[in-house]
Amino acid sequence: MQSEWWRGAIIYQIYPRSLFDANRDGTGDIPGINAKLDYIQALGVDAIWISPFYKSPMRDFGYDVADYRTVDPIFGTNADFGALIAGAHERGIKVIIDLVLPHTSDEHPWFKESRQSTTNPKADWYVWADPKPDGTPPNNWLSVFGGSAWQWDSRRQQYYLHHFLRSQPNLNWHHRPVVDAMFAEARFWLEAGVDGFRLDAITSLVHDRDLRDNPARPVGSRPLLFADSNNPFSWQESIYTRDQPQTLELLAELRALTDQYTDRYLIGEIADVDMITVSAKYTQTGRHLHSCYNFELMQLVFGGTFLRGVIAKTESVLGSGWTTWAMSNHDNIRVVTRFGKLGQLSGDDRGLGKLLLGVLLSLRGGACIYQGEELGLPQAEVPFEDLQDPYGIEFWPDFKGRDGCRTPMPWTANLPNAGFSSVRPWLPVPVEHQVLAVDAQEKDPDSVLHFARQFLGWRKQHPAIVHGSLELVTSTDPFLKFERVGEEERLLCIFNLSNKEASAPVPEGWRQLEGHGFPVTRVGTNVSLPAFGAAFFGSE
Repeated sequence: MQSEWWRGAIIYQIYPRSLFDANRDGTGDIPGINAKLDYIQALGVDAIWISPFYKSPMRDFGYDVADYRTVDPIFGTNADFGALIAGAHERGIKVIIDLVLPHTSDEHPWFKESRQSTTNPKADWYVWADPKPDGTPPNNWLSVFGGSAWQWDSRRQQYYLHHFLRSQPNLNWHHRPVVDAMFAEARFWLEAGVDGFRLDAITSLVHDRDLRDNPARPVGSRPLLFADSNNPFSWQESIYTRDQPQTLELLAELRALTDQYTDRYLIGEIADVDMITVSAKYTQTGRHLHSCYNFELMQLVFGGTFLRGVIAKTESVLGSGWTTWAMSNHDNIRVVTRFGKLGQLSGDDRGLGKLLLGVLLSLRGGACIYQGEELGLPQAEVPFEDLQDPYGIEFWPDFKGRDGCRTPMPWTANLPNAGFSSVRPWLPVPVEHQVLAVDAQEKDPDSVLHFARQFLGWRKQHPAIVHGSLELVTSTDPFLKFERVGEEERLLCIFNLSNKEASAPVPEGWRQLEGHGFPVTRVGTNVSLPAFGAAFFGSE
């Protein structure tokens, strides 16, 4: 019987290059994750999600896979990963791994064979197309990383499709041997004992067979997701390159495969589409994904009005579906920095870090905490000469890439590289992160780290927050208010989204709850919240 442990689960995202360097080569590794399992367990999370660690040329740092079944030597060995699974399970922690289904590396043996001719056994395993009569690409599709999504290959005298880097050719999921081969890769890791998959860029899995042009998106309706990079990708409606009808059919097959194993979990990354609507479609039936991981709170500067709108739409559309919230990850500006850009909200990163964690962990659904978020880390400034991310190098200086959220975890304030490594790390550790190191926060009872542990422990005592329903309560800035409703309890949650003290009325029939880590003062029918404060009440 499936336990549905994932409902309301808190997942800790690990970017393996940057958690901890156990073998002293400057790059984090799987033994480094193993060394920090006690720290992760002490946070009180339910699962870890590990970004790709497969054998790869690392042009996109593991999201370009050359061998799905082998741990890349820079991260360790398959035996190291087996030890990680065992160590996590001993501590009651589930292990979720990134599975990159839409594309491989151009160094994958399948692609090396496919590009040799139009008649070889792997000829149809990738998306190939003839040029137009004038030699230009087959259609107008654009890559997320800039320019055409088509790359000319002189051997085959054809173009191949790549939604991301040109070194990430798209697999042809209309070709049954590809489906069978990729599902076999998934089964390999299920047999190895992983508890689930985070499905990378899953809406880009299938392409339009007829290769029809994407229509232009009107200027006024272009999303702001790529505004910082001046990227024309958002100038198109991706109706023929994202969320194709066959995607659901394939996810149903993958779900059936996954359900052959006990308590396994599928969470899909939903981006480049109407994220809430697609999340509902992919999760409502119980036959596709268990949950969706969307970017609604990860790519924009947001405040109370925006938050209320996202929550309202989610509650009206999601229905019986399930979402997993996140505010930071390895691809986006850390939320403390991003939220602090709104008006005059900067100045107290510690209080802001606590508030944002409180909001994230109180919404209906699961949540992902990105490594360092529990420390309140701000976005790092990485000099151009130290950049590693091809996205940032391509669009510098208008867009500085993703390295600023990928810098190493600071463990020990007074050690070189904040204790991440004894040698020069793959990305520098900023000075402002050193003072926020784990050991410094362990000594400070008012730290974001202590708050994160306390709030996560308090949350588990309230089933209404873990998996109850959510009802928005009418409010205006600077407040966000909603109720969480379970079978045996009803909670009122109030958040002050400003850097100034504010007072809010509390209706009769609510008693103040304690133990969550937010200081509050209640006087009569009002509650006084400090800057970036929050209060929680139970129904009497």
